[in-house]
Formats: sequence, structure tokens, C-alpha cells
Amino acid sequence: MKKLFLLILSSLSLFAEFEVSGHVDLDSEFYLSKASSRESSSFTAKQTLELKYLKDDFTIYTKLYAQEAFNDFLEQNSQTHRTFARVDEFYLKFDREDDAFQIGKSIKFWGSLEFRNIVDAFNPNEFRDDMFSVNKLGVYNASYSYFTDSGVVSLIVKFHEQDLKMAQFPYVYYPFPEFVSYEKNLQTSKSQNRPSVYLSYSGSTDTEYALDYAFIYENGYDSQRYFSSVVNQPTRYVQNAYLVDKFMTYNTLVVGATLLKLEALYGDVESGVAVGDYSHIAFGIEHTFEDFESGSALGFIGEYYKYTTYESSKLSDLQLYETMQDDLFIGLRYTLNDEDDTSIVGGVVADMEYSEQSYYAKYESRFGNSIKVECDYYYIEPSKKVQTAYSLLGRHQRVGVNIAYYF
Repeated sequence: MKKLFLLILSSLSLFAEFEVSGHVDLDSEFYLSKASSRESSSFTAKQTLELKYLKDDFTIYTKLYAQEAFNDFLEQNSQTHRTFARVDEFYLKFDREDDAFQIGKSIKFWGSLEFRNIVDAFNPNEFRDDMFSVNKLGVYNASYSYFTDSGVVSLIVKFHEQDLKMAQFPYVYYPFPEFVSYEKNLQTSKSQNRPSVYLSYSGSTDTEYALDYAFIYENGYDSQRYFSSVVNQPTRYVQNAYLVDKFMTYNTLVVGATLLKLEALYGDVESGVAVGDYSHIAFGIEHTFEDFESGSALGFIGEYYKYTTYESSKLSDLQLYETMQDDLFIGLRYTLNDEDDTSIVGGVVADMEYSEQSYYAKYESRFGNSIKVECDYYYIEPSKKVQTAYSLLGRHQRVGVNIAYYF
């Protein structure tokens, strides 16, 4: 039996290629301004391992992730339950000349904007990470894509809506007060195994003004969720998912040194739930000024986000904790023409309706081919008029440093 196994393994490796990569991160965050009783800092070790097997038109891909939070190794009342391991992606893919098929657990990215991608709705966010990072969870799905002369038509079926765990108090980004507990079991209007079906078409034009576009239709569970308390237990909260017919698009248009962006969606929500029909639209512009002598570039970024609900008797943007309902983002990106790929980006988000502001700056650079350093700064001045998602966090100021080793 052992000889047979070795024979199979050797035959698989014949004319095939294995790739192994990943990185190890040390992540530190210091909270200069925060809500009372919350932790003043956090230190997290993170590991990512990617494995890829290639043979002709066949690919097996796996991405593993684990993290360990320093506070989870202290006394009980300091633990934040942010130590875990997970399989982010594990899928099989067949690529042919005119089409491709993929099945398994994967992460897909949709969007074109800088500050927030409102149509990036296929994968849920990791609630055990900080609110400023984009840390997506893989989902089980199958997709078939057909390649045309100008684009790609894809049919995607998501098989399951997963329960979502959350970090616990005293983690600074735990969204509830200390006396409120969060239950991970997702409440769905139908079965959690009710499939969500996506039909997409993306393409580009080969003209003087380069246009990239994508249109997506979904029938299934919405990425927007809402919280509610458990019946007769007002201090226990759960997350709720409902069915929707959703229409999404994201586009970019290059005009000289200017990049124009659009993301938009409309959700036609099933009847009988607390959420009504809604739309979310965002426009963006990015203009680059380049120093031809040094090769460095300075980019100006402007984006506007508008979220609208259409049924006054249903949950409002405040009750849905929507942070980009009437917001303007103004930022700058400076990219150095150096071997270390150094870049600095930052800006301010001004809420035009609720009078709150958030500021951020991020520095990224590499040292050699293996070390990457990121430093960031965030400051949030929450609304004093109404209870927004940021007002639950309170006035917030943090400095973060991430050092990663890539292999």
C-alpha cells in the first residue's frame, strides 16, 4: 500500500509544479484615545501560508491563516478571543482556452474605489480583526466563466452562509458595551444552506479612453446585515441575514492622467423583514502628477458616497450602522520611484450629514525582497448629534505598526 501511495504521488508530481509562499507578521496597535475600560494596546502574531499545485490546466490552491493575540494568554478578564486558525481558501480550478471552472472555498474581490469598495460583497468580513483592515473570510462556492472577445461571463453559486464569530470585550473594536454579549449563530430568513446565485459580466474597451466595467446580479443573502436582540434576552445580540435581488456595478475610466471611478448597487429586499429597499452609490476621481526626473508620483483622490433607504418604516442607516451614508473622502497618495516600493497615502473622511470626521495616514515600504513594513495612524471624531457607529466607538486615536517577513 505504501509503494502504491508513493507511485501515485510521484505520478502527480511528474510534469507538475508546486509553489509555496507566505508571510509572518508582527502587528502592534497603540490606542492613544479610546473608550474607557478598553485595552490600551494590542499585539498580534499572524501567519499566512499559500500552497499551489499546477499541472497542465488543473490547479489546486490552499491558503491557511492563523493568529495569536497576546491578551488571550493573560488573565481571563483581559482575553479578547482573537486567537484562532482557519482555512481561507481551498479550491480546484480547471482553466481552458475559452472557459474556466472552479469549486471550493475562495475569496473574490470586486470594486474600484480607494477608501471603501461598497460592491465587494461576496465574502464576509472577519469580526475578530480591527475595523480598518480588509480581512475577508473564504466561502464555499462554484463558478463557471466563459471568455468572450471583450470580457468574461461568470455564473457563481455560493452554497452556505456561515456563522460569524466576534472578538470580545475589552477589545477596543468590540462594538457593544461590556454587558452585551454577541451570539455567533447567524439568523437567516431561510436555511443557511439556501444558495446565493450571482451572474456577472466584466470587460474592457480598447479605445483612446480605457474603460473597465463589471455588472453583477445576485439572488440570495445580502452582504448587508442587521443586529437584533434575542427574544426576552435584551443583552444578547445576533446577526440577521435576509434575501435580496441585488444589482451591482463597478467601473474605471482612464482619461490621460485622470482615473474616474464608479461603484453602485441597488438592493430589492424580500418582504417581511426589518430592512427595506436601498441603494448605495459612490463616485471617485484620482489624478496623478508625475515627476519625470525622479519617477515619483503624487496622486489626488476624491470620492463621494451616498446611501439611501426607501422605506421609512424599516431600519435606517443609523440602525444599520452604515458609516458611508453621505460622506466625502479627500486624500493624497505619494509613490516613490525606489527599489523598496515606498508609498504614503492618507486623507480625511467628512460626514456631511452627521458632522463627524475621520483621518488616516499609511506608510508602506520594503526592505530587500523579504521584509515589509507598514505604519498607520487613525483618528476619529464621532458625531455629537446622533448615535452613529463611530459614536459607539467614541473618540478614537490609534497608531499601528506591522512588520512582515515574506518567503
